[in-house]
Amino acid sequence: MLRSPSRIVRSWLTAVVVGSVLTGCGSSSEGPAGGEAEPAARTEVTVEPIRAATELTDTNGTKVSLEKQPERIVCLFALCDDILTELGIVPTATNSALLAHPDFLGKARAEEVGVVPGGFIAPEVEAILSHKPDLVIGLGDAHGKLAPALEGATTFWAMQPETWEDSVGYLRDVAALTGRTAEGEKAERAFRTKLAAAEKTPSDRTALVIYGSDENFGVATPEGDVAASLFPRIADYPWKSRGVEGSYSLEEILAQGVDVLFVETMSFGDADGKLSEKLAGNPLWGRIPAVRNGDVHEVDPEVWAKGRGTRSLGIVLDEATAALR
Repeated sequence: MLRSPSRIVRSWLTAVVVGSVLTGCGSSSEGPAGGEAEPAARTEVTVEPIRAATELTDTNGTKVSLEKQPERIVCLFALCDDILTELGIVPTATNSALLAHPDFLGKARAEEVGVVPGGFIAPEVEAILSHKPDLVIGLGDAHGKLAPALEGATTFWAMQPETWEDSVGYLRDVAALTGRTAEGEKAERAFRTKLAAAEKTPSDRTALVIYGSDENFGVATPEGDVAASLFPRIADYPWKSRGVEGSYSLEEILAQGVDVLFVETMSFGDADGKLSEKLAGNPLWGRIPAVRNGDVHEVDPEVWAKGRGTRSLGIVLDEATAALR
C-alpha cells in the first residue's frame, strides 16, 4: 500500500506547504508531545546473514522477481544510489545528485553516471529504457505510475521507506538480489554499530529539523521521515506528525526551547540563498534559543532529506551528534 504523498520528497513538497509557520498561521491547538519520552531500546548490532535470491518479498511487502542478478540498475531516487554505493555497485543511470557527495562517488566519478532527464517528479520513460536496465528502482508514492509504461521492458521496484529500519531492510533486499550479501551485512553492521554508540550517550538538548525554501518551511517528524526517525534515539525530539505539512506554528516551536536547529534548504531552479538566512530577519525566529546561541546548522539536503540509506544516515548521525554535544 502506498503512503501519503506528504512523505514523498521534501525537496518538492515544500513549495506547497500548508500555512506559514513564521506568522503562526494555521497553528494547531495541539502542542508537541509533552512529558518525558520513553527511552528508546538499544539498537541491536547483531546482523542476520543475508541469503542471495532472485525473488523475495521486500521489507514493505512488495514481491520482487528477477531472472538473474541485475547488472544494469537505474535509480529514480537517492535511496537506490545510497544502497548501491554501500554494496559497491555504480548505477547505470540516476536522477539524484547524491553520488557527487565526497562520501559517495565524488563529483568526477558521479559525472560518468548516466542522467535520467525529467527530474525526480517526472523521469522520462524513454530515457530510462534507453539505458537497457535489468532493474529500475523508484519511490512508490512518486513513481508508481511509471509501472505500466515499464512493464514488459524491465523490472520496476517501488520502494517506500519511512524509518531507518525500512532503509536497512531495503539494503538487505538489494544485497540479496544482487548477490552482494557480504557487502550488505558489512554496511548494516557499520550503521547499527554507529547508531548504538550514539544511543549510549543521548543528548538532553532539544533538537529540530526543518526544511524548505522560504517562510513556509516544514518540520521533519519521525513518522515518515527517515532521518528524523533517528532523533528520538539521540536527543529530545518532541515533534510528532499531525498529518499536515507546515502545521507547527513558530509560537509552538518557541515554546519547546529548541537548543539545536538543523536546516535543510531546498532549492527550486536557481539557488536563491539559504533558508536560515531568509528567516534571520524575522523577530520571532531570532528568539529561538538555537538561533540566539548560534546553534543553527545548515545541512546537505541531498544527504539529510533524500539519501535515506545507511551511508547517508551514518553521515546524519555524525553531524547531528557532533552538534548536540
